[in-house]
Order: sequence, then C-alpha cells, then structure tokens
Amino acid sequence: MSQPFASIPDTRQRLSASAYIASEEIGTIVFLAEQLGKPLLAEGPAGVGKTELAKAWAAATGRPLIRLQCYEGLDESKALYEWEYAKQMLYTQLLRDSLRTTLDGAASLAEAAARLAAEDEVFFSESFLLPRPLLAALTSEEPALLLIDEIDRADVEFEAFLLEILSDFQVSIPELGTVAARHRPVVLLTSNDTRELSEALKRRCLYLYVDYPDLEAEVEILRLRVPGIRPALAEEAVIFVQQLRELDLRKVPSISETLDWARALMALNAESIDPDTLQRTLGVLLKYESDLARAYRMMGRLPGRGERWEGGRGPANN
Repeated sequence: MSQPFASIPDTRQRLSASAYIASEEIGTIVFLAEQLGKPLLAEGPAGVGKTELAKAWAAATGRPLIRLQCYEGLDESKALYEWEYAKQMLYTQLLRDSLRTTLDGAASLAEAAARLAAEDEVFFSESFLLPRPLLAALTSEEPALLLIDEIDRADVEFEAFLLEILSDFQVSIPELGTVAARHRPVVLLTSNDTRELSEALKRRCLYLYVDYPDLEAEVEILRLRVPGIRPALAEEAVIFVQQLRELDLRKVPSISETLDWARALMALNAESIDPDTLQRTLGVLLKYESDLARAYRMMGRLPGRGERWEGGRGPANN
C-alpha cells in the first residue's frame, strides 16, 4: 500500500532510509509534487542521481516503479500499448463455429451485422492489449510512480504526445476508447539537458535542477552506499573526483562512478590514494584517453613511491 509523504522532514527522512540523500530543496519539491498532484521534471548533468531519486521515491512510498526509457525514434506504440492482432486473429479462427451459430438464421445483412456488433467486446477487449509503460501506469491496480527517463532523448513529436497524459491522465485508444487512470500516478521526468524542452511540457511540471552534490553531501552518499569505507578515504576520494569535474573532460565522472571507484579502492584494501593505486584505478573514473591525459596534467606529475595523493590536492611526502 502506498504511503505518501506527510511533510518535508518526513520526505527527507524516508528518502534517506531508501539510500538517497535529499537536500532541503529536493525534499521540498518532491513533497510538493505529491501534494499538488503535479509531474516533476528533474533536469541536470548525467549521473547526478535523477533516476536514483525515482527509485528511492518509489521505495520510500511503497509505490511500484514503472520506467519508460526514452530514446530517439520512440513513439506512442512503444510507449503506450501494442494491439495483439495475431492473438485477435487466432481467437477469430477458434471461435468460427460459435460465430456461425450466432449469425445463423439472420434475416438480413443488417441483422447479421447487429448480432456481430453485440459481440464486439469479445474481439475488442483488454485481452488483446499489451500495455507499455505509460498505459501500465494509468491502469495499475495501485498508485504507481511513473519514471519517464531522459525525455530530452525523445523526439519533439513524442514530447507533444505526452501532454494529454500529463494534463488529464487519460489516453485515447482507437480499439477501446478513452482510458482514464485508475489511480493518478506520481510522475518524474528526467532530462540531461541535451536539448531545450517545450514550454508546454515545462508548464505542466514542477521543476528541479539537480547538480553534483557538494563535498559534504557526496561524502555522505559514499559512506551510505559503500558501507565500511573509512571516513578519511571517502573524503580523500571525493575531493579528488570533484577536482576532476572541474577539468574540461569528454565525460565527467558521475556519482555512480565515484561509488564504483570507492568500491574498487576497498577491493584493493587501499588505506589512502597512493600513486600506484591512483594510476591503476583511474580508468574506473575516466573513460577516454584524452581525459586520462588531462587528469595527469592536473596532478602535475604522478607522485613517486613513498608519496601519496593528498585528496586531490597534490603529492605529499609521508
């Protein structure tokens, strides 16, 4: 059973219990999205935890999470529903004898058509409807959380198609008519800001810009998601990653890559980020040779043996 948030402190506490560190701003806008029944558009760089917010939100409130991953070329047939014509034809073949019985004795074509029309619900029913994420969220037996992930990857035409759903929480299906939501879903849209979204879409949503967390928050995330990491090592790792993010990189390390790096350091039983460990594990954070070269230039040089990297501040003698 879903349990909506009762207050802003309750929102932040329950998101934290679901392994998501929510700032005051995030806690407030999530709480208001539920209270006002409005979709929430979370925009920001890739890898800052927008999708994780949806997962934590669903877990914290007990809602099933239904995810629509957007991509170029996505259309309503892939996002809304698919009509199973092959199954419908099979039913028609199997019920052929029953149809003959139904139509037997009809005095005219009009009467036969009327008898056949009376059986429409057998051949045009939800039995032949294969719900995709949007329809699944509208017809869910319990209130759901609908995640429309990376909406900026979808075409403008698909964005326009969403407007009816986000406004009225209903959709028109030619074979069945208008289908309204059984329970109004909570909706979170995410965008990596690769293109400008329409004003019409933004007007229907509350807005949240999610940036990389500050040092204190990212250290807290690290300690929450990587249990057992030493506080000093967690801080040292985050300082280094945040310095990398200031560089002109092709791919900036995301929070998930920070977590992966922390797990790698623990797997290597690293006490600190010494030069050998740094050189061997930098590929966990950076995925392009040019980015690795920039990182080495940032460091000035790779510290020699007997030195360690002081949390991204540079080499220091032990």
